[in-house]
Amino acid sequence: MTFTTRPTLQGTFGMVSSTHWLASQAAMGILERGGNAFDAAVTAGFVLHVVEPHLNGPGGEVPAIVATAQDPRPKVLCGQGPAPAGATIAHFRSLGMDLIPGAGPLAAAVPGAVDAWLLLLREHGTLTLAEVLEPAIGYAGAGHPLVGRVGDTVAAVRSLFEEHWPTSAALWLRGGRPPAAGEMVTNPAYADTLRRLVQAGRAAGGDREAQIEAARRAWSTGFVAEAIDVFSRRPFQDSSGRPHAGLVTGDDLAAYSASWEAPATLDWQGYSVAKTGFWGQGPVLLESLATLDALDDPGAYDPGTAVGVHAQVEALKLAFADREAWYGDAVDVPAKALLSPQYARERAALIGDRASAELRPGCPDGAQPRLPAHVRPGAARRTGPTDATTGEPTVQSDGVTRGDTCHVDVVDRWGNMISATPSGGWLQSSPTIPELGFPLGSRLQMFWLEEGLASSLAPGRRPRTTLSPTMVHRDGEPVLACGTPGGDQQDQWQLPFLLRHLVGGQSLQEAIDAPAWHTVSVPGSFYPRDMEPGVLVVEDRLDEGVLAALRAYGHEVRVTDGWSLGRLCAVTRDPATGVLAAGANPRGMQGYACGR
Repeated sequence: MTFTTRPTLQGTFGMVSSTHWLASQAAMGILERGGNAFDAAVTAGFVLHVVEPHLNGPGGEVPAIVATAQDPRPKVLCGQGPAPAGATIAHFRSLGMDLIPGAGPLAAAVPGAVDAWLLLLREHGTLTLAEVLEPAIGYAGAGHPLVGRVGDTVAAVRSLFEEHWPTSAALWLRGGRPPAAGEMVTNPAYADTLRRLVQAGRAAGGDREAQIEAARRAWSTGFVAEAIDVFSRRPFQDSSGRPHAGLVTGDDLAAYSASWEAPATLDWQGYSVAKTGFWGQGPVLLESLATLDALDDPGAYDPGTAVGVHAQVEALKLAFADREAWYGDAVDVPAKALLSPQYARERAALIGDRASAELRPGCPDGAQPRLPAHVRPGAARRTGPTDATTGEPTVQSDGVTRGDTCHVDVVDRWGNMISATPSGGWLQSSPTIPELGFPLGSRLQMFWLEEGLASSLAPGRRPRTTLSPTMVHRDGEPVLACGTPGGDQQDQWQLPFLLRHLVGGQSLQEAIDAPAWHTVSVPGSFYPRDMEPGVLVVEDRLDEGVLAALRAYGHEVRVTDGWSLGRLCAVTRDPATGVLAAGANPRGMQGYACGR
């Protein structure tokens, strides 16, 4: 029997996997009360705002993929807010900027997470707003034992808070110090914000859907929008080193609504894999799977061998190069061509026995790619090593953050399934709005300040997010939901997981626990948009012989701690038997699955 850090859970009632045990158990409690997978996911989402505030918040965003028992076809819930009306290339250029700051009010997109969670609850949930928000209100108001990395994050930006962001210092430096691991921490303002949303709902009468709609209005045109509008006009220092006011207004919130859309999908190995559309990075996974198939080499599917790792890394590099040239919230993305078998064969032909250090976007349907000037050959870039650890944000003392993320998967006894990746609005992304208890996000940093690109900044466009939930179908039925934090690494860590589980036959927990790796030979999505050509980061548990062979292929192998890469969550359902399963990542020591 293969050792795993914890069992793959199995049962028939319901399964939850998330990046924090309190969110998982709160969601499981909702299932026990008779709620469905979507009620449970909404509960987990709001609890994650409270217990992982350094990884997500109400001012952030959430994309999700949903399949219901009544309609098992995958649908994308888009909770990624767009650029506000005032966010133009000309505005940032007038401030002397060639990149959007990685932190501070200027980097904020319109917050989308809360509206998306409430839309999900209205359309597919069964419980009331008060019932699903009760756990988050309790943890924010009465307190919860803090995970240590929250305090570490606060300590890293302590001087920024003390000198420039006093509203954040008031919340996170109580008593003049960062909170300690295990310390009971409250967020009374956020608890009050949630209570006011519940009260707004109750004032609309007894109808469940009417209550949820009233709460959505309180958010988008009521007290929340008003507080954001006023606070956003105040200048605060950002990662440019200068103070600037934000651009998000009450009108921007009023104009925004979360939405439903069709996913990007790939038929692969008897499965259908669903991702968000090309406005996000999710199709990178689909392109990579298609390219591996086009290699027609069974060895390319094994993430534990040098042949497999090399093939997978090179396929990912090609897909990420396409992300830079073609992905974005634009109407002319050649989506069909990028996922065609012919294009996959063209890309596979570029994979040889040497690691590439070049950025090689393709020419789908003969179209010529255009890369941002910042990532073209010869562009000046930082070449020093990046922090290879993840699961937690990389934060510098000036507030620049690569950010990180949360994830939650839920499946219930009726066959409802959801994969959701909430992120943004980190405590270190922007100053706390004191009346609301949370900051805005910094997702605008993923736009380019250059005209004519697929991901050029423009008002109303969605940033090309890294958030990348996954759902897998077989014979038209949802069988797996998974995802992970990790920014540009999200699809890189999901690829070997899926290969191990779906092709290699490993259990969920075996596939999650297996040694992980990723390349940083791709342009970063977060300020300052770095890239390290040829570098492959691997956990030290990967076999020494494999590491030597990878070096012989020409990869610059950088070995990191054996349990540092990835925070995968996953749930499955066997439609034939109704058996459910779940696994959760031990890295970071806070993700857990639960179920029965």
